[in-house]
Amino acid sequence: MKTDLFYYTGTGNSLWAARTLADSLGAAGSASLRRIFDSPAESRADAVGIVFPVHIWGVPRRVIAFVEALRIDPQAYCFALAVNAGQVAAALVQLEKLMRIRGLRLASGFGLLMPSNYIPWGGPGPEAAWRGKITAAAEKLQAVAAVVAKKEPRPMEKGPLWLNPLLTALNRLSFSRVPAMDKSFWVDEKCNGCGICKAICPCGNIDLAGGKPLWRHHCEQCLACLQWCPPEAIQFGKKTPGFERYRHPEVKLPEMLAGGEKTAGKG
Repeated sequence: MKTDLFYYTGTGNSLWAARTLADSLGAAGSASLRRIFDSPAESRADAVGIVFPVHIWGVPRRVIAFVEALRIDPQAYCFALAVNAGQVAAALVQLEKLMRIRGLRLASGFGLLMPSNYIPWGGPGPEAAWRGKITAAAEKLQAVAAVVAKKEPRPMEKGPLWLNPLLTALNRLSFSRVPAMDKSFWVDEKCNGCGICKAICPCGNIDLAGGKPLWRHHCEQCLACLQWCPPEAIQFGKKTPGFERYRHPEVKLPEMLAGGEKTAGKG
């Protein structure tokens, strides 16, 4: 079975998840949304998977746009993996509805608990704890691969029923405000003008002015610029100077910049 995986990533969690899943499935390729977004993604694979991080308890804007332009066989087995730091909420249900509007059926959806990379709310926590989450995630990906290989339909995984309406409402209230949230970024005296922040941003939101980053207000809040800054010069708000940075330990900067793909969407 030919499988194509498309992923959106800021600090490597979703890239690692897509790569791990592709390895488990064997005949699978993976591609970053940052590399294929200039033209609609196409796939003629038997199965198509979307791997994305949950942003403010919902689907990121860039993933929504990707789904709206996706061209695949309506009969393909579609599945999704929602990477989250503790609350998948109703993100997969939201994605299922978006795909239904396109005439596509999301056959299965899985939440994947990973270390938190949303540094405004704190660092990833003790290393032993976040490495434990990665180990558990790898085990779950084996189970997901088994489901996908058999093309089994599964209900969308979601958070507690009592909490989902609140989190969904918060996502809807904040969604239009996210692009301008980059006004809280700033750089300290450690900035050396290397330009990695501009190169790593998956939505092209950063320019350099006088060697310093300038955010253009179409931010996704993936925090890639902050987390990948080598001298840790990029800050967000008042607290991040004291918080530990996080990037997936098995993902390197060149992989992020290159897209890390294994020829997905080629047929």
